[in-house]
Amino acid sequence: MSLFWSVWIMFLVVLNMGITFFLYLWAPRAKIPMREDGTSGHVWAHGVLREGVRRLPLWWVVMSGAMFAAGFTYLVLFPGFGRFKGVLHWTSHGELAHNTEANDAKLGDLMRRFSLYPIEQLSADPSAQQIGRRLFLDNCAACHGREARGNQLVGAPNLTDDDWLYGGTGKDIYTSIHDGRGGVMPPWASLGEDNVKNLAQYVLSLSGRPHDEKAASAAKPLFTTCAACHGPEGKGNPAIGAPNLTDQIWLHGGSLADIETTIRGGRQGHMPAWSPRLTDDQIRVLAAYVYHVSHADHASQP
Repeated sequence: MSLFWSVWIMFLVVLNMGITFFLYLWAPRAKIPMREDGTSGHVWAHGVLREGVRRLPLWWVVMSGAMFAAGFTYLVLFPGFGRFKGVLHWTSHGELAHNTEANDAKLGDLMRRFSLYPIEQLSADPSAQQIGRRLFLDNCAACHGREARGNQLVGAPNLTDDDWLYGGTGKDIYTSIHDGRGGVMPPWASLGEDNVKNLAQYVLSLSGRPHDEKAASAAKPLFTTCAACHGPEGKGNPAIGAPNLTDQIWLHGGSLADIETTIRGGRQGHMPAWSPRLTDDQIRVLAAYVYHVSHADHASQP
């Protein structure tokens, strides 16, 4: 904190506490003119309501004095008066570091035990599930939702099913969290609006949904362009994150309008890398939790 701001804060503290402390001392002794009936002369409702004058109650005087004493004590013990650090030399950074160190010490043995097992097996451990869920809520729920069911508005996939863009093994999930993922579906508006609509019908046919057979047949030769990523049968490619078009799972919505929008304008998805924020041990536990929520039956707990 610069000298100017330190002095400015000290001035504001002295001014505000000085004025309020003066009023606290002056109020019980203030002489307020009043009439013989004990009122000030202020009336409302045509004289029905009259303002009375009474001494401040003792409980208010005692409580207010205690609050001033607590405030002065706080400024002596803790930082708050400009650059003065307080006699305890307490800082929020120091408390955070202390709590983090204490928490790491508690979790150290547990994390070392977790490291002995593959992610698939670790996913069945109740302790790992509890820690993983907390990590998920703190870091992933903003996009994937608290229950990990995804969000089509931002293209965040549902993590509770068994459909994976980049593979669903423990190692695949760990890599997605650690390194992040970036996917791009290029826009195909250059094909023309009729071809875009026909391709949307063909995509519907791949998943066995009701579609225009004539339009789908017309678009089948065009799908060879899409097959470079999605495969000749539209089953996707986990190596590049191209989704499977033959199931009933849709990242950005599966209505005809949604599919046409995807083909026409393309899509872009970004899964940030969490390695700068989370440790490798935390990422393993988080990957185990994600594996857990997508598998109803898995290996017995370690």
